[in-house]
Amino acid sequence: MPLQNRVDPFGAIRATPERGTVTGNRGVLHNSHRQLVRTHQSKRWIACLLDYGGVRRRVMAPNRWTELFFLDEATALAAGHRPCFFCRHDDALRFATLWNETAGVAGRARADDMDRELHLDRMTDDRADAGARALPVGAMITDGSDAFIVVGGGVCRWSFSGYGPVIGRPDTAWILTPLRTLDILDAGYAAGLHPSAR
Repeated sequence: MPLQNRVDPFGAIRATPERGTVTGNRGVLHNSHRQLVRTHQSKRWIACLLDYGGVRRRVMAPNRWTELFFLDEATALAAGHRPCFFCRHDDALRFATLWNETAGVAGRARADDMDRELHLDRMTDDRADAGARALPVGAMITDGSDAFIVVGGGVCRWSFSGYGPVIGRPDTAWILTPLRTLDILDAGYAAGLHPSAR
């Protein structure tokens, strides 16, 4: 029986046997039986390297943070996560710098400020119309049931095992990726994509 620790682009945590290429953290979400008891413990939702320094962890160990897994970084960003300042320091610095640049503010954004704004976005069901603006590669949209990633020439349907073939954008769609993160992708931040995204 797979553990409930795979995250979809909507931010929901599911139980599925497929593996991810990115891990993440929202705090301690599980009990001593390795069962999920909450969806988050704090506003700090981060996306981490799957392998860092050769460290091996027992997944969902008692009283330890809950290892979450994503198909790729684009999925983690759509779900409301941001790069980790510890294991992905350079990516996190670039993300934080672009966060402020896209808002017309000098310097780098603080983690707490980004986390606070991303958390507000995660708590709303309001989604912007995906047809109202051009979308960068790596942005995620939904037709109300499925999720799609924007790639050159169209979109690809998302699944836990990878992306489908390139198709045209759905006639009616809403943006899943938080709007501030979307601005960062627009400004040149290249989200890591699963090899199936072509």
